[in-house]
Amino acid sequence: MEVKKILVVGAGTMGHGIAQLVAQQGFEAYLVDREKEIVEKAFLKIKEGLMKRVEKGKISKEEAEKVLEKITVGTDMETFADADFVIEAVFEDVEVKKKVFEKLDKIFEPEVVLATNTTACSISEIATATRNRKRVIGMHFFNPPVIMKLVEIIPGLETDETTVEKTKAMALMLDKTPVVTKIETPAGIVSRVLAALLNEAVVVYSEGVADAKDIDTAMKLGANLPMGPLELIDMIGVDIHLAKTETLYREYGDPRYRPPYILKKMVKAGHLGRKTGRGFYIYEQ
Repeated sequence: MEVKKILVVGAGTMGHGIAQLVAQQGFEAYLVDREKEIVEKAFLKIKEGLMKRVEKGKISKEEAEKVLEKITVGTDMETFADADFVIEAVFEDVEVKKKVFEKLDKIFEPEVVLATNTTACSISEIATATRNRKRVIGMHFFNPPVIMKLVEIIPGLETDETTVEKTKAMALMLDKTPVVTKIETPAGIVSRVLAALLNEAVVVYSEGVADAKDIDTAMKLGANLPMGPLELIDMIGVDIHLAKTETLYREYGDPRYRPPYILKKMVKAGHLGRKTGRGFYIYEQ
């Protein structure tokens, strides 16, 4: 499979992170979102992140500029119809994703893989928006995409083996380690296992057992976790964790996945974690 240009749809935290990863690995990265302001802000975040690495001596200014030169932003997917591979990373709403895939299906030739970075939505349901369901697949990156090595590959009910192999190859070309699930499961492996753990940490917090810092310290030192569960939710995004657990609870009906009410209150208040400057912790913007 020859891939030179990759389209990333959705310029949020995961989308612009994937676009940066793509560019750093030497591919042409197309980053698209519905509004010009959104993609321009995403590009600025990528640039700021790279410049910080330059200041710390981790990369040269020339290397940073080379990455930025490989990223093109826009608001019209049709403009990037020459892409060889597509990764969707819009908000965790299956209806929104289906609308995106309906458009992608009309723009790209049948051999182009249409991958979704969803953490909880059904791959098979997303695929119903397309005429060619065989090329739709889950390709779940982890935050931040430029650092985290794992990519979960989740086939839908009608995804064919060719699409699976192409997606595995793409993950390897991006210097990631692919893990393929044998069957479709909401949230894949990691997010499904983590969901119950993170929810329980939120319950402990909401009951007033301990503050966020002490809960995270206890879990890091007592369970040898590299990051505390509440810190992790803030990094993922409180809204993303809420959407994921709501989907899992709806799909399985298992009380382990029922999101604590405090998560809904935080989302309504705009306390979404690192990306808004406040979640379980307060961050400098």
